Amino acid sequence: MDISKKDWKLFQEKLPSWQENYMQKLVKEYAEYLNDDTKKPSERFWWMEKRIKEDRHHPGVILEMRKSEVIWNLEYLVRLGVITCEDLKDFSEELQQQVREATKRHC
Repeated sequence: MDISKKDWKLFQEKLPSWQENYMQKLVKEYAEYLNDDTKKPSERFWWMEKRIKEDRHHPGVILEMRKSEVIWNLEYLVRLGVITCEDLKDFSEELQQQVREATKRHC
């Protein structure tokens, strides 16, 4: 499906805030773990280093923006819990329907 210019522009506008929200969730997880005094400082340090390496490649943190991949990216973001189907309410009904069909378990 070729997406409309309106949906493409909307995706470009919304993605940064979705990613900020996801990263905020990560920061809270990190803080919770790092403040756990039952673990040794070295354990917390190496856990943090590993998590950041993993998380920096997550679509909730970084995502290549190509018009041709918007629907696939939206499906992926829904499946990973970065966004919900409710977050798509401003997009065209056609795009929403395609994402809902591809992510039935999540919508």
